[in-house]
Amino acid sequence: MQEKIIIIRDYINQVKTRCTYNAAAQALGVKPAEFKKLLGDRKPENSWFVNTGAGEPVGYVDAEKHPELYRTKRIITSAEVLTRNLDL
Repeated sequence: MQEKIIIIRDYINQVKTRCTYNAAAQALGVKPAEFKKLLGDRKPENSWFVNTGAGEPVGYVDAEKHPELYRTKRIITSAEVLTRNLDL
């Protein structure tokens, strides 16, 4: 499971696009709360994962957010995008 999380995280960092916790969790077949736990520490490379409503990483202070987090308004909200692009 951790390997797949790293694959998704690396992809999100490469495309520099926020992704909802729900989309990532659904792509992995887990609940969003479990995905947040598995994601680990609050650090810039994990800050691309955001809540659906506000488009913000939950509980992150500015120093923990990736400097390019808001470079685009686009947010991946569908697990299909991840499963298609990453062959999960």
